[in-house]
Amino acid sequence: MRFESRKVRLRALTMLSLLAAAFVTTPQAAADDMRSRQWYLDAMQADEMWKVSRGEGVTVAVVDLGVDSSVPELQGQVLQGTDVSNKPMGANVDQDGHGTEMAALISGTGAGGGIQGLAPGAMILPVRTVQTGLADASDPLMARAIRFAVDHGARVINISMAGVESPNQSGQTETAVKYALSKGSLVFAGSGNDGDKGNAPNYPATMAGVVSVGAIDSTSTVTKWSNSASNVALAAPGDEIPGRCKESTGFCATRGTSQATALASASAALIWSKHPDWTNNQVLRVMLETAGKPTTGKIPSPYIGYGIVRPRKVLLDGEGNPGPADVNPLLATSEPASPSPKPSARMEGSASELRPEKGSGSTTPWLGIGIGAAAVGVVATTVILTVRQRRRTNS
Repeated sequence: MRFESRKVRLRALTMLSLLAAAFVTTPQAAADDMRSRQWYLDAMQADEMWKVSRGEGVTVAVVDLGVDSSVPELQGQVLQGTDVSNKPMGANVDQDGHGTEMAALISGTGAGGGIQGLAPGAMILPVRTVQTGLADASDPLMARAIRFAVDHGARVINISMAGVESPNQSGQTETAVKYALSKGSLVFAGSGNDGDKGNAPNYPATMAGVVSVGAIDSTSTVTKWSNSASNVALAAPGDEIPGRCKESTGFCATRGTSQATALASASAALIWSKHPDWTNNQVLRVMLETAGKPTTGKIPSPYIGYGIVRPRKVLLDGEGNPGPADVNPLLATSEPASPSPKPSARMEGSASELRPEKGSGSTTPWLGIGIGAAAVGVVATTVILTVRQRRRTNS
């Protein structure tokens, strides 16, 4: 998937030794700073939910570009996976960082100032499918990845990948999705990031039974780039989300339905951990039923589906009727959604809960993480801050 990455390069003109000494922060300070950037955790009342469920006992497969299990927040969180790509290097090789970010958003522990996952009790099963993007993922490879995930105990399969589907080229993947559903798993995939540039249907989110996930921002409004379609089922936070910078140390602000998909998958893990006797159909049904509904247009909305994921409504408020165990709520609904204006479907909560603090928006990189925000002020006159925006293409 494509998403924006904002980075800062620090080019010292003088006082190099002072820079080296100043850019120091304690692990606790780094952890606190990272948490302040993860605006969606407070909006979703994560701390309260973790008193009820942390995702224990649930395995989430991350079908992606690999997962680096050596980063601090993922140590002890990653199971032995596999590499089904055409050039296998191992499930824990991630040359891009995308799969590692998705895994951290799902079950990161926050250790070492790293990302705090929404379901830190869940375990990650890495399935490396491609080298650089979905364009490298043939139908047989994706199908093999899904089947491996199912056969190795993944109840939730996270596919933060999207690409334009070619006719008659997805038969094996569709069969694999059906296999996953029949074995009791849920498959989540991003709707795509081309909503403002053609809005072409994206694979594998377009497939029957796949939970297609759109993205909202910190005001709980659907983003302009999140793809819309009649099959979009849910939405989750996907803007200004922390991720490791691709070409430098530290963290950058990222965006995409990739990130939204990871948080939707983590939400499913939280619910399933609390209700291990529920089937995949029942977990999905309560997710759809308790989602924050759009304020305009029909439901499901082509932009956010049945609404914004709210696992707290299930875990804290006891809402949601699981219904019949053997009926998939998406496959049972055949009537397509009617077009409607892009909604302002908001999560409940105050404005302060839903917005990142000033300075962490689209034009300000995250200096405070790992280098000491106070130290930057000391050497401000000796450093040129070159803010470079770049668009990177990922699966």
